[in-house]
Amino acid sequence: MADSPTPVRPSRRVIPIAAEPAAPSGGGLFAAHQKVYPRSVRGVFARWRWAMVFLTQLVFYGLPWLEWGQRQAVLFDLSARRFYIFGLVLYPQDLIYLTGLLVISALSLFLFTAVAGRLWCGYACPQTVYTEMFMWVEHRIEGNRTARMRLDGESFSLEKLVKKWFKHVVWLGIALWTGFTFVGYFTPVRELGLAFLQTQMSGWEVFWVLFYGFATYGNAGFMREQVCTYMCPYARFQSAMFDRDTLIVSYDGARGEPRGVRPKGSDARARGLGDCIDCALCVQVCPTGIDIRQGLQYQCIGCGLCVDACDTVMDKMAAPRGLIRYATQNSMAGGWTRAQVLRRVLRPRVLIYAAVLLALTAGLLASLVVRTPMKVDVVRDRASLARIVEGGQLENVYRLQIMNATERPQHYRIEARGLPGLRVASSATVEVGPAQARWVVVGLQLPYGSATPGSHPVHFDVRAEEGGAQVSEKTTFLVPR
Repeated sequence: MADSPTPVRPSRRVIPIAAEPAAPSGGGLFAAHQKVYPRSVRGVFARWRWAMVFLTQLVFYGLPWLEWGQRQAVLFDLSARRFYIFGLVLYPQDLIYLTGLLVISALSLFLFTAVAGRLWCGYACPQTVYTEMFMWVEHRIEGNRTARMRLDGESFSLEKLVKKWFKHVVWLGIALWTGFTFVGYFTPVRELGLAFLQTQMSGWEVFWVLFYGFATYGNAGFMREQVCTYMCPYARFQSAMFDRDTLIVSYDGARGEPRGVRPKGSDARARGLGDCIDCALCVQVCPTGIDIRQGLQYQCIGCGLCVDACDTVMDKMAAPRGLIRYATQNSMAGGWTRAQVLRRVLRPRVLIYAAVLLALTAGLLASLVVRTPMKVDVVRDRASLARIVEGGQLENVYRLQIMNATERPQHYRIEARGLPGLRVASSATVEVGPAQARWVVVGLQLPYGSATPGSHPVHFDVRAEEGGAQVSEKTTFLVPR
């Protein structure tokens, strides 16, 4: 028998495994951060930003120094559990007003975002405001964008040391004054200033001044656009509040493309070019360093500085303004006029937000106007639920906390009702100082046998003799078997 042929095994193809390329210097899983050097720009939106800087900081820095009567106009006295807001005194029991204020703030944010995108971020956010202030200091000390880039790229020198040192001293001064002002909302600012001069500030006051100051110094001086890009949650969920009729900073690609350099006054269309000359000024003025020509990006804070820069270039090139402008996606796609855009902005979603916001604001203000300037809490004395006293009277003892929400002394008369023959056995008149709270012990007496055994609902009526305000609080009167 012939030998069977030996089967030929197919050759195995060897695939070499290449080593993973080394990560670029400073890389890893994340790209290295590139410092942003924003260029200064003038224009309508730049002026609006500075107007908001002046307005917000005038309120923040100036409000603690205003006086109302004999006290600070706005003071959140946590140790005494009282909030003073001009002529209004609020207690922890008034938490509903804080809740209403937070709801109104949230709805305002939704409304503004639905209408015109990130207006809060671009003009009034503390990160934006303090970054603008710190960059102004940096510009004045170190020079314009080119000078700052050159200074950072230079080796160590005396000029660099002096400029950097002076800049950081000014930054620290602004940051510490900001922290001091913040603490001045919770401790009377004049007392805080005196304690600082006498080196008698408490440990907590020193901690919060330094903490808030350090946060301001770090966020506005170093982190800047990184706070808006990575730390701020609003940048992430803003798209849920946008739609195609929201006014956003937009680049008109149909008009601007293709980009290209051309002589001033020349016909761009005849050269096959769009109106964009690719000068990159819109990128250089952006606080977060993005290119708006690539479309809407979550890093965009809607400040409009790129609009100012582009309008300046269009003026120099004798081209119409508006290559970059506030517009909606629908208007850009349909070529709408400004009137058509504004009509579409007032859409049902915006009108509903506005109506709810107006109703809540009116309700909160009305509640504050009709608010009773006193509060009463009733607590039963559990050590003695019911007892027989002289004269055959059955007595229940209560503790009443009467809070005077006005800023002048008040006399309150205490009365009781709910059972025949029920009367107040203790002193019926109580004096409470301005913006003070006082606990008083009150005994209610009833002729023994005049009521059936059990728990009977009764009411305390506390009336202010000055002003006539009255509060009624329900409790129970126990009759033993």
